[in-house]
Amino acid sequence: MAFSVVMPALEMAQETGKLLAWRKKEGDRVSKGEPLLEIETDKAVVEVEAPADGILAGIKASEGSDIPVGQTIAWIVAPGETPPAATEIAAPAARAGSHAKPEPSPTPVAVVSTSQSSAKISPKARRLAKELGIDLTNVRGSGPGGEILASDIQAAAAVSPASAAAATSGQIEKPTSFGSIMAERTTHSWTTVPHFFVTREIDATDLNAYRSGNNKDSSQPRITHTDLLVALVSRVLLKHPRLNASWSADGIHLHDHVHMGVAIAVKDGVVAAVIHNAHTASLPEIAAQRHELAERARTAKLRPNDIADATFTISNLGMYKVDQFSAIITPPQAAILAVGAIADRVVAVEGKPAVRPMMTLTISCDHRVADGARAAQFLSDVAGALQQPATFLG
Repeated sequence: MAFSVVMPALEMAQETGKLLAWRKKEGDRVSKGEPLLEIETDKAVVEVEAPADGILAGIKASEGSDIPVGQTIAWIVAPGETPPAATEIAAPAARAGSHAKPEPSPTPVAVVSTSQSSAKISPKARRLAKELGIDLTNVRGSGPGGEILASDIQAAAAVSPASAAAATSGQIEKPTSFGSIMAERTTHSWTTVPHFFVTREIDATDLNAYRSGNNKDSSQPRITHTDLLVALVSRVLLKHPRLNASWSADGIHLHDHVHMGVAIAVKDGVVAAVIHNAHTASLPEIAAQRHELAERARTAKLRPNDIADATFTISNLGMYKVDQFSAIITPPQAAILAVGAIADRVVAVEGKPAVRPMMTLTISCDHRVADGARAAQFLSDVAGALQQPATFLG
């Protein structure tokens, strides 16, 4: 029996993925679960594993191609078996890490023009063309059947008159596909999600002491402040379902679990790797998972499940000596927590000046899901947890 290898969808809004590299070549024997290819999406570079044991055959996509999600790009067959002639499946693959039924493939929208009456364009490319002011009649599609993809719009924007004029007064650094899509997604979030921000300073004395105490045992994974934040914030979120929620056309989806996204800097931007069920994981388990995810992110070896299904995100820039900042929400999540550096400051303690290690937290919230009072109460509970970590973590 032949098994199809398809371009996976890691989120509902994803339309295409870029094939970066095949790990195997035509005719190679593969084992289920071993890395088969690398793809680039709007979130990260990820490894896709072989869905079955067999022989890789019928490769239909070359490295560097932008491929619609759900499209069959190769087959895994039994020795001597011929791959099916079909090159596409009827619906895109289900989102990695989910058990939902496959969603119908987006129907391409026809673009009627004097020069390209038969051209097609994906909804994502159409939106991007409108934002960048690109005339679709001058764009040649590189997708199946001449379909215009987002990458075609980005290429057209790079050679537009505005770009040419800018080139005369300096250098133009063309972003990678990952960088371009990240820019598009953050712009879309900032312009469509009604952000508001709440900030609070927290005394980190007890947090530092708890971390130092847990790092005395060299046989255990080294605990970072980010690990403590993941453990404590995920437990606090269980009391604040509106902050651990997703906005959708059907309403507000309140999650009964916490899949914590942790922002990690990579070469071309930032990727949010996910620690699943962080609310039930122990501190050593969180530390081990975060370390593994960070290593895979920096070596471009993330797996689809590593970046799937986050319900909340923490972005910590403390290691860069940033005092405080505000982060952009990753839809459909309802909030993201920005964490600044821990630094000694003079504060009032029982009416007298004292020096304490202080940390500034800023939560960005979707005002359609939460309000200022909910955000303030959440930060108050986070402050209590960070100032009494042993009470929450033992």
